[in-house]
Amino acid sequence: MSLFSAKFIDKITKSGTRTKNIIRHVLFSFIYKGGSVIANFLLVPLSINYLDTDNYGVWLILSSFISWFSFFDIGLGNGLRNKFAEAKALGNYKGAQALVSTAYFTITIISLALISLFLVVNNFIDWTKVFNTDAGLQTELSILLPVIFAFFGLQLIVKLITTIYQADQHHSIQGKIQFFTQILSLLIIWILTKTSESSLLIFGSIFSALPVLLLFGLNIFAFNSIYKDFKPKFSLFKRKYLKQITGLGFRFFIIQIASLVLFSTDNFIITRLFSPEEVVPYNISYKYFSIITMVYTIIITPYWSSFTEAYTNRDFSWIKNSVKTIQKIWLLIPVVLVIMILISDWFYNIWVGEKIIVPFHLSLAMALFVLLMTFNMIYVSFINGVGKIKMQIFTAIISIVTNIPLSIYLGKYAGLGSTGVILASCVCMGYSVVLKPLQYFKIINNKAKGIWNK
Repeated sequence: MSLFSAKFIDKITKSGTRTKNIIRHVLFSFIYKGGSVIANFLLVPLSINYLDTDNYGVWLILSSFISWFSFFDIGLGNGLRNKFAEAKALGNYKGAQALVSTAYFTITIISLALISLFLVVNNFIDWTKVFNTDAGLQTELSILLPVIFAFFGLQLIVKLITTIYQADQHHSIQGKIQFFTQILSLLIIWILTKTSESSLLIFGSIFSALPVLLLFGLNIFAFNSIYKDFKPKFSLFKRKYLKQITGLGFRFFIIQIASLVLFSTDNFIITRLFSPEEVVPYNISYKYFSIITMVYTIIITPYWSSFTEAYTNRDFSWIKNSVKTIQKIWLLIPVVLVIMILISDWFYNIWVGEKIIVPFHLSLAMALFVLLMTFNMIYVSFINGVGKIKMQIFTAIISIVTNIPLSIYLGKYAGLGSTGVILASCVCMGYSVVLKPLQYFKIINNKAKGIWNK
């Protein structure tokens, strides 16, 4: 063990500054994410006991539904991430501050407009019919939905600070925020189980407010210390910077919509086709196999902004070596997934008990989904980092058009239930397994032309 540690430390020491920074933040992210995973796993049975299975299913649907509106930032976050990294790499600090100011001003206007519109529309919607749940929940839902959405709108604004951290290659910031959110949520829900009766309104309000409060505090800290030079000033808002962000950001916006359709509509589809109760085993399986996704995301995430900086400085050798490293790491995933499938029934029983049954074929389909998604992530990180995403836009549009109809067909008419819903997502990702590696090799070898280079 000591020999292995010595070799590992020596390898880090000999790495370039960019790689050292990635390794350092990956290690930090593993610590934070590990704590988040443990907290989240403890939170699931605690939440089910506090709310009961039916109301927990409703909460899962609500949170998925609200997450659909995340695309209303029209890609500003991803656009800012790339453009800020480019400006800072070139030493253009004043331009970087103007980009930050423009992004904050724009997203504030969008968020306030969304919140106002939702408050009006809420008065005319019977949410129990939308979510196919008990009619007795209408009063509670009509209060809870505006609360959740208002906090969500505020979160769109305050979470821009994490984009700046990531663009500046402080990659572990998301994991840190998620860790403290999960720990505080776990503590508060545990207190509620001891002191309060079950309440979906209280539960939802707490989960919606906590990340906003933490991110607001981070904004105050960051713009008065490490990012003082980039503190937003509305006087720096300029149309030309908005065009820079939204030009790239709008293309990311289309991809975000596809990701929304592919990854965030499943709960809603399942509850409409079957019932809210069916959402619970689906999410149990998803959370179990998403351990792999979370771990792999920790490794992959730092590379996005690093690829941006390296590509701007024409450091192609570092990019090639980094992609090879990521490919080697991915080879472990199929092995781990097989093990997870074999022990899945045992794990579910230990985790949530016998009252929730997760079909074995659902676990198999979820493992396939994770396998395809993690493979795509190898190349998506590079493609997003260099901003050549037109090919992704076309594949995104195909996914938007096909995913929901295919989910309904496989889930309901083919009789596959919730397993059919996740298989539809696998089908929609299938062609990317070929196209994304092909685009990477074309770009990195300077052979990309036409749509491959846009």
